[in-house]
Amino acid sequence: MESMLRKQKEMLSKIASGNGHGENSPYFDGWKAYETDPYHPTKNPNGVIQMGLAENQLCFDLVQQWLLNNPEASICTAEGVNDFRNIAIFQDYHGLPEFRNAVAKFMGKVRGNRVKYDPDRIVMSGGATGAHETVAFCLADPGEAFLVPTPYYPGFDRDLRWRTGVQLVPVECYSSNNFEITREAMEAAYQKAQEDNITIKGLLLTNPSNPLGTYLHRETLRSLVNFINEKNIHLVCDEIYAATVFSGQRDFISISEIIEEDTACNRNLIHLVYSLSKDMGFPGFRVGIIYSYNDTVVSCARRMSSFGLVSSQTQHLIASMLSDDEFVDGFLMESAKRLAKRHRAFTCGLSQVGIGCLKSNAGLFLWMDLHHLLKEQTYEAEMKLWKVIIDEVKLNVSPGSSFHCPNPGWFRVCFANMDKETMEVALSRIRSFMRKNKEPKLPVKKLCWTKSLRLSTSFKRLDDIISSPCMSPQSPLVRART
Repeated sequence: MESMLRKQKEMLSKIASGNGHGENSPYFDGWKAYETDPYHPTKNPNGVIQMGLAENQLCFDLVQQWLLNNPEASICTAEGVNDFRNIAIFQDYHGLPEFRNAVAKFMGKVRGNRVKYDPDRIVMSGGATGAHETVAFCLADPGEAFLVPTPYYPGFDRDLRWRTGVQLVPVECYSSNNFEITREAMEAAYQKAQEDNITIKGLLLTNPSNPLGTYLHRETLRSLVNFINEKNIHLVCDEIYAATVFSGQRDFISISEIIEEDTACNRNLIHLVYSLSKDMGFPGFRVGIIYSYNDTVVSCARRMSSFGLVSSQTQHLIASMLSDDEFVDGFLMESAKRLAKRHRAFTCGLSQVGIGCLKSNAGLFLWMDLHHLLKEQTYEAEMKLWKVIIDEVKLNVSPGSSFHCPNPGWFRVCFANMDKETMEVALSRIRSFMRKNKEPKLPVKKLCWTKSLRLSTSFKRLDDIISSPCMSPQSPLVRART
């Protein structure tokens, strides 16, 4: 059987027969464990709970109500069927003008309307996955590389490398300084690549970060823009979690704001990747966006988008939804409230059994610190603990090693892809696991408080809807690593 499979592979291309997709990663192994034994409250109450999927399911009721109130937005309803012919016929790869206008306006609104986006620079793609690959094709040749600060999303190894032949060079960031990106780390990674005869063509950032749930401050962004200008390399900024910032939202800074302030910046080096998968919770719609300040990249990416367009039916619906200012404003505010409430509930539940997380206020996940449960501070020990969590605790959490984290013992835990009842089951399982491990419970007084959240003025009303006495997500839980 093995020899037959080997002969079959020999007849295929290197891409088809290779392992470039990265499915052998524990990140994807966790998904497989869930798919073979999925949790259901009645049909399979002992199954694996999916906590490895960064998906925002907390506001579907708002979207569903909008659809009921606006049936004409869909060409598959009696109210919208008159538009069926115009939407169903051939559309070129520029996309519907109303779609590009609505997306450009939405991108500006998510960033506090401090920057404006040109609809003519909007290039659509089949999700952020397709957008990243297209940008990689436009900016680098096979064998050339992008710098990527760690920890980073495991899918980048597939999205940017598999079919393009591009390499990723990690910029190692450590827990000792909360995984912040430093100029020293950037220079070290760049120098190491030069010594290895690897041509660096760009820097890839994720802001807010997946898996950290943090966003970059203005000073850091300015430093990184100066770095890429000095090296004359590209900057690709993935901002797909921009609207998931649930506290201190006015402090979120897009790379677009930085280049508006920095007149010396070479705009031809700046490119954004965006989507509606996280901010709106629409991963199934496969709406990916490339926004480049480089005219040649816009032109090339648009031609390449023919291989992964967004359906005109989806464009039509999204254009109508995002053009409704009242709905968008309400959705963004309510989404931030619900994410804050869920984040607060989960961090409190973890803290009560002595589990800390990186201080965060964005994203759909927590960066959970379990290094104190490792028998030794190694990746092997991390994988043993992860196997216990998957096989015995029955939670699919993602180990830090799959995110190229240089410090063992960190795990990404997604909290927005489930209902409240499932979250409570997950927390109950974690409590049982910690009791079995006889982990000493930290004093509650150090972990919980009754004072209000330290949020920006526009988010103070969160205190009215979050009644739990547990610690604010703004309170640092990160312990020094031993």
